[in-house]
Amino acid sequence: MSKRLKVAVIGAGGIFQWAHSEPLKTHPELEIAAIVDLDLAKAEAAAKQHGIPLAFRDYRDVLEMEDIDIIDICTPNLFHSEIAVAALEAGKHVFCEKPDAVSPEEAVKMQRAAEKSGKVLMVMRNNRFRPASRFIKQWIEEGGMGEAYAGRCGWTRRRGIPGKGGWFTTKELSGGGPLIDLGVHFIDLAIWFMGNPKPVSVTGATYTKFADSDDIAGSEHSKFGEKSEDEGIFDVEDLAIGFIRFDNGASLQIEFSWASNIDEEANFVELRGTKAGFNFRNGKLGIYGESSGVVTDLFPHLGEDTGGHGENLYHFVEVVTGRAKPIFTIDQGVDMINILTAIYESARTGSEVKL
Repeated sequence: MSKRLKVAVIGAGGIFQWAHSEPLKTHPELEIAAIVDLDLAKAEAAAKQHGIPLAFRDYRDVLEMEDIDIIDICTPNLFHSEIAVAALEAGKHVFCEKPDAVSPEEAVKMQRAAEKSGKVLMVMRNNRFRPASRFIKQWIEEGGMGEAYAGRCGWTRRRGIPGKGGWFTTKELSGGGPLIDLGVHFIDLAIWFMGNPKPVSVTGATYTKFADSDDIAGSEHSKFGEKSEDEGIFDVEDLAIGFIRFDNGASLQIEFSWASNIDEEANFVELRGTKAGFNFRNGKLGIYGESSGVVTDLFPHLGEDTGGHGENLYHFVEVVTGRAKPIFTIDQGVDMINILTAIYESARTGSEVKL
């Protein structure tokens, strides 16, 4: 490619600094041309830190720049759909941090805007790009697992509330607590492994037990977000559990927490198949089955796991340039937001919700 794609980043906070900045700066076909943040001083500081020539306060300023090819959205969740739709209507490709949106209605708006524009819209699904995930997916597609009919997934933190009192814990801005923050990672991964069956019903329960407790930062993840200088708002759950049924008869248990009194933090996907099952837990993979008359435990060597964020961004570039087909489609994102919203509704009503 003779011309580098120019990227404008919307949101100069932690997720840009931690997960997006280096892949964007090191990709040979990308150039970060501008950065935007409602806090202009933060945008200017990020621009100076990363050698970005332009900084703005209003994202509309970069949408008017004809030479911007890609908008990378790293804002609080509420603004994902508004900015994505406006960027697509302005003829830009869009990469968006997870979750897709804060409601099914907003996720559908993004889907329709992408279809109408003909531009690429992709939402972060970094866990699909981790070495173990790619191995598991290929192993399943080669028939190693048989029928995947049941499983569990979760991300349970002992202590790890992000930005307590800030936007993470304010439902209007975030859409919810650990279910929408962490659930989108591992529910997506489990459903992708299962072959993307359609969800048909959910049940769920949510709890908020740590909103008024002293903030003990026991997890690296509690550093995300900006805490409120005063008490702020905490009107989301800190624990969500639930159960999802799919149109092929498969089912999935879920559990996500920012804080709970458990032995250790864990993230995991565990699926049961007719030939074998596996447990991908805290980055370690075990495959469990039977061979030659004995039960077997296999632990593949899979190389370095960097979390998949950079690989996901690089895949987005491959799709934008027409060199690859997307492994994540927007209808899968709409299904995800439908699932999460329905679990919140089930928790509120105490009843199963049909999808």
